[in-house]
Amino acid sequence: MMIIGCDYHPSWQQIAWVDTETGETGERKLMHGDGEAERFYRQLAEPALLGMEATGNSHWFVDLVAGIGHQVLIGDAATIRARQVRKQKTDRRDAAHILDLLLKNDFPKIWTPSVEQRDQRQLLIHRWGLVRLRVRAKNELQHLALNQGVQKKSRLWSKAGQKLLRELPLQHWAGQRRENLLRLMAIFDEQIAVLDQAAEKAAQESEMARLLMTQPGVGPITSLAFVLTLGDVTRFPRGKQVASYLGLIPRECTTGGRQRLGSISKQGNGFLRMLLVEASHSAVRYDPEFRKYYSHLCHKKPKHVARVAVARKLAIRLYWMLRSNTAYPEIVRMESSSGVTLVGAS
Repeated sequence: MMIIGCDYHPSWQQIAWVDTETGETGERKLMHGDGEAERFYRQLAEPALLGMEATGNSHWFVDLVAGIGHQVLIGDAATIRARQVRKQKTDRRDAAHILDLLLKNDFPKIWTPSVEQRDQRQLLIHRWGLVRLRVRAKNELQHLALNQGVQKKSRLWSKAGQKLLRELPLQHWAGQRRENLLRLMAIFDEQIAVLDQAAEKAAQESEMARLLMTQPGVGPITSLAFVLTLGDVTRFPRGKQVASYLGLIPRECTTGGRQRLGSISKQGNGFLRMLLVEASHSAVRYDPEFRKYYSHLCHKKPKHVARVAVARKLAIRLYWMLRSNTAYPEIVRMESSSGVTLVGAS
């Protein structure tokens, strides 16, 4: 069997391989643009085992190699680098290091989403991008209004506020800017509405997303993103690992018996972390347990810190809802009861 360590780059890759049957070894640089990489993997007589770091812009290559029949393992890039002792870093060394981890059965494999899950992620990411562009357009229109002495804040987007905005006496290019931004906002509103419907449909078709939507404050966008990001929740033994995976736990520097905690690490999926913080606003309003927890924290912490703490608690609850297949409000009773086991011994 051929085992290959791959140091992937967008336009080319460096590989190192070993044939476990013959003991033959080698290394090579493969270009992507002229099809050299594809020809190399197609000419292999038997299915090979390929290991590579998790990196962006590589979906086409992973799908190509898997379609040919080879097995692809995606490894955690930070862990792979941490296991490299030598300080000299080259592409050839990186490929050889990945190959060495594969041969030692020490490769830090991570969970990867399916093709369908990746496509649904694109739906949510595309919507998020359009929402951010709409926010930028709104901020620019607010800037135009403020320069005319109009301080409406969120009321600027009411019917009366929109009428006032359109009637503001502006110079030629300022007026052109207003009209262009208003047209862009109309386009964004129309496209985002279509994506909202698609996301809601996808969430309703997902049994796990429907389960999470029983939690007050969690809608189709947050529930679907949570399911698509975490994937198989059994790979997390505890809720604390989920909070760490999402970057919602504090940085820590503990030494000499003294514990020092900082702000949250922000390591992990920033998109889902943002959605959970946004969902915490609604959870505090509609969930008595979260409202009580938030009010208690606000006595000793700033409000934005308390919101993040609620988001962390919300993420852990959503994890246990999936892990135990328990809807709200039954999950609250199970959390508050020391005699109820959330999951079995397995």
